[in-house]
Amino acid sequence: MDSVTSATATATATANSVNASGQQMISSDFETFLQMLSTQLRNQDPLNPVESADFAVQLATFSSVEQQVLTNNLLESLTGQMVSSSMSDLASWVGMQARSANAASWQGEAISVSANVAEGADTAILVVRNAAGNPVFEGQVALDSDTLDWPGIDSNGATLPHGRYSFEMQSYAEGELIASEALESYAPITEARISNGEVLLVTASGELIASGDVTGLRLPPG
Repeated sequence: MDSVTSATATATATANSVNASGQQMISSDFETFLQMLSTQLRNQDPLNPVESADFAVQLATFSSVEQQVLTNNLLESLTGQMVSSSMSDLASWVGMQARSANAASWQGEAISVSANVAEGADTAILVVRNAAGNPVFEGQVALDSDTLDWPGIDSNGATLPHGRYSFEMQSYAEGELIASEALESYAPITEARISNGEVLLVTASGELIASGDVTGLRLPPG
């Protein structure tokens, strides 16, 4: 009886480990599983044989795990195909300007920024922050502004060093701040690539933007 119990436990452990072993181990593990069943049959007590239902449970357990491994591999394959398809679709984005809320890299040319002024505001202030999060520019903009071009200057008109900058619109009503919203900017796209299963867009300045973060596209001005 001890040998039967040991063989049964070993067979169950083998079946439960298949999912972690991967598809390449399915065939060899299945042969091992059959050997375990044969051992059970040879060593079972004739006066107290293992119930056929127990064999059925073991077979069903192994079959279920095997199917799960195959399903996981199929899903991984489909995911890879979808990512490749997405990158192929995004190839047409190269050469366009993508809009996102990511920080923009200023390299000497004006950065186009969306202007979202809160409803009911009577004053709108554009705030530009450097990579450290410190405000370097604050300037009032027209309430009906749709897109702004920031030329890389501070509040005094001095040219700022090249680097990453983020944009914020502060909306006021009768002197009180009623809304503060991060603004989106446009960046020229030069490449689409896959990194860790994610499609990334590369800007002209070398910045990486996840394709899911892009909210708009436009042709370069001029």
